[in-house]
Amino acid sequence: MNFKQKIFIFFQYILPHHLLSRLIGRLAECETPWFKNSLIAWFIKRYKIDMSLAEEENPKRFQHFNDFFTRALKPGVRPIDAEPNSVVSPADGAISQIGQIKHGRIFQAKGQCFSVNELLGGDSQRARTFMGGNFCTVYLSPRDYHRVHMPVSGTLREMIYVPGRLFSVNQTTAENVPELFARNERVVCIFDTDAGPMAVVLVGAMIVASVETVWAGLVTPPKRELRSFSYTDEDRQPITLEKGAELGRFKLGSTAIVLFAADQVEWQEQLAELASVNMGQPLGFYSQNQDQAT
Repeated sequence: MNFKQKIFIFFQYILPHHLLSRLIGRLAECETPWFKNSLIAWFIKRYKIDMSLAEEENPKRFQHFNDFFTRALKPGVRPIDAEPNSVVSPADGAISQIGQIKHGRIFQAKGQCFSVNELLGGDSQRARTFMGGNFCTVYLSPRDYHRVHMPVSGTLREMIYVPGRLFSVNQTTAENVPELFARNERVVCIFDTDAGPMAVVLVGAMIVASVETVWAGLVTPPKRELRSFSYTDEDRQPITLEKGAELGRFKLGSTAIVLFAADQVEWQEQLAELASVNMGQPLGFYSQNQDQAT
């Protein structure tokens, strides 16, 4: 780690993560035309955003910066792989890491890994489901499309809000902040699918003002404390989402981690660290003769 990286990591530990994120979140919700238009125009130029892919191409028509940042894409721009047993990328971005969960831990970056138990909120029974299974971590850069979609069709079983820090998420922090993804604030979504149990974890980061899901809206409890929400009550209408359907979105981006149980999914061999992916493209496949886990 060079001197510049050391300084960057040092400030990651001392900065007031949540205060800074809340302040920037307010600016991102500002509707004053000259301010939000200038901010959006700067962002498009800085990150070379291709607005021809967006459902709304005119940057000035967005209500505020967050409206622009979570913009929808034109229908058909991201086709969903049609193979019935494919597992598709939940987002546009880059493969941070992909592979097998070994000894209850997920590889983060060189010299770093993190606990499945901690990632999923500290419940050992919940974590046991994914021991020896497979994971894929997709990093969303600022220029990417920032909605997260279903890797396979599934019915929501449980959602867990896990409080935490908001370290920046990039290659430098992944290599130098121990258990980064199990320390940052996150929303864990557990689904029952034809590929067995699946977890989709939306990990927050520095300046990420909020995480939303399509069924619960903004997921930020009044007190930032661990909370679990069950969706299996008989009186509750089941929440079932098809492969490729929108699951949630980040306001100012971060990371999505997908987990499957052991012997359920095989990832495609050509996928590797830092490989670019688009939402809807196949990441792997599951056996079609499996019974859905309960």
